Amino acid sequence: MQTILVTGGSGLVGNAINTISNDYKYNFVFVSSKDYNLLHLEETQQMFQTFKPDYVIHLAGCVGGLYKNMNNKVDMLEKNLMINYNVIKSAHDFHVKKLIACLSTCIFPDETNYPIDEDMLHNGPPHNSNYTYAYAKRMLEIHCRAYKEEFENDFVCITPTNIYGPYDNFDLENGHVLPSLIHKCYLAKKEDVPFIIRGSGKPLRQFIYSEDLAKLILLILETKESIDNIILSVSENDEVSIEEVARLIAKKYDYEHRIAFDTSYSDGQYKKTVTNKKLTQLIGDFTFTSMKNGINKTVDWFVSKQEQKQ
Repeated sequence: MQTILVTGGSGLVGNAINTISNDYKYNFVFVSSKDYNLLHLEETQQMFQTFKPDYVIHLAGCVGGLYKNMNNKVDMLEKNLMINYNVIKSAHDFHVKKLIACLSTCIFPDETNYPIDEDMLHNGPPHNSNYTYAYAKRMLEIHCRAYKEEFENDFVCITPTNIYGPYDNFDLENGHVLPSLIHKCYLAKKEDVPFIIRGSGKPLRQFIYSEDLAKLILLILETKESIDNIILSVSENDEVSIEEVARLIAKKYDYEHRIAFDTSYSDGQYKKTVTNKKLTQLIGDFTFTSMKNGINKTVDWFVSKQEQKQ
């Protein structure tokens, strides 16, 4: 049985892959920072030597929401550069058959035409709110492309849109917008205070449920077609505002009447609409989880975890 090594295995997407792993005939190995420190090349190579993976799904990184990116610029740059370098180099040195590395739609140029496609990645600077993280991720794409061009390594970069689901980081300050809102609404209702959304709620985003993304990643891994960089996203028509997301969350908690917006906070990038045309051409139709169902599942998971702590 062939082995798939998943870095960042304890995170949002790693857990989603773990959830569906029994549907696939591979030996999955999920590793986290508790197992190996990927900031160190020797430890990364030791991991590859131990598991001898046939395939690698590289999800590990230093990640967070808007405010973590704004307040931890050096960490977001240096840690991601080091982790990505060590994993990509090791995948080449240990003759991995295929590697899938995870980018993010927030690394595309701030000033661009919409919808964004894969060829626009390096057409201009990213939004200044997350530029260090963005440039580190862009270097990951360049690194993979260089190995592919010089050594014919099958290194593929995937670019998911905003991911959410069970096992997310629900930290109020450093989590991404959707899980942070789920946590914030839970506390607001518990304390009988307004559910306050930072910013105007007007920015637009595309969201993908983590289990949908896990299935798409394994479809990409198993495809025989040559791919350099591919966006994994719902369609342009499924773009929603932060306000719409907040209202879906509040409705699940039966707390819609207590929503308020604090416009003293930055909205960040207004929109970053991407096209999934390349994906649909590759795999055909794919049924995505609706925002309502995905949010309901995620809130149920989060609440169950909170109740277990009590």
